[in-house]
Amino acid sequence: MRFALLLFLVSVNALAQPAAKIETLDWMSGTWLSESARAKVAETWLGPGNGLMVAANLTTFGGGRRSFEFLRIAETPEGLSYLASPGGRPPVEFKLKELGERRVVFENVAHDFPQRILYWREGEALVARVEGKVKGEEKAEQWRFERR
Repeated sequence: MRFALLLFLVSVNALAQPAAKIETLDWMSGTWLSESARAKVAETWLGPGNGLMVAANLTTFGGGRRSFEFLRIAETPEGLSYLASPGGRPPVEFKLKELGERRVVFENVAHDFPQRILYWREGEALVARVEGKVKGEEKAEQWRFERR
């Protein structure tokens, strides 16, 4: 009986925890630039406001090839979700997996690649990483952005 009561109290406490709010990600806001021999990547995050952050990512590769991606992080009834629309395609949703003071992880294990999207701050820099499996092998890409 005591175990059932303890389990009930733990469950009620877990349900009472407030959902993560978009304002906790204000450390991502701004225009960020990452330059390497491979590519120049610019990402601008607006917000947070009204339960939403929005971003555009513009990448220029060597040889002049370009790509773009629309991004947003939204408060949903289930919590925060990251929605990525590479090349303007329909969005793919990644649900909040982990939230720290200046680190966030989103995950969608059913997606081909990536399955995880991470952002964190290292001092004044913003670091972004995508990771997951491709044909059964772990793969990752990472960018270190400086504020512009």
